Amino acid sequence: MLELQTRAPAGAAGPEGPVAGRLVLSFERRQKLRQRALTDCGELALLRLPRGEPLRDGERLRALDGRIVQVVAAPERLMQVECADALALARAAYHLGNRHVPLEVQPGRLRLAPDHVLAAMLRGLGARVSELEAAFNPENGAYGAHAAHAHAPEAAHDRAPEPGPGDAGRLEGGGPRIHEYRS
Repeated sequence: MLELQTRAPAGAAGPEGPVAGRLVLSFERRQKLRQRALTDCGELALLRLPRGEPLRDGERLRALDGRIVQVVAAPERLMQVECADALALARAAYHLGNRHVPLEVQPGRLRLAPDHVLAAMLRGLGARVSELEAAFNPENGAYGAHAAHAHAPEAAHDRAPEPGPGDAGRLEGGGPRIHEYRS
């Protein structure tokens, strides 16, 4: 059994070469960082990754034995939204964002999980809505890490950043605090 506990940098190779296997997972399964899954070779993999950022298509994971496994977004049923112009597409994205819907943004189109209520709303906004089967790679959101984020060693994620030259006042009790509003 493969035990996958760390994320590997892009292009990382293991003892047998670049990639020892692939985990083909739906968007929903890529959100779960602790699960059992089968690789494309039929080998059982146990994911035990630290909480945080979901798995992304193309991301690599390192097994305890050093082997590298690549995450692949599985094809799934999706709705594709296209509009007559960029303003109409932005309006559709705005209304979907207000509903906190996982959304993949591509040039000239949006993709999301099928939902008949959202499809009717989008058609009411003048959008063309179609269904297709494709890999789903929604945005992480404004506060999520960037998809191309290079992962530092896990210990770096667990500690506060080192203070910089302008931090002396804040460290001694002065200056604004996190979430403190100052006019």
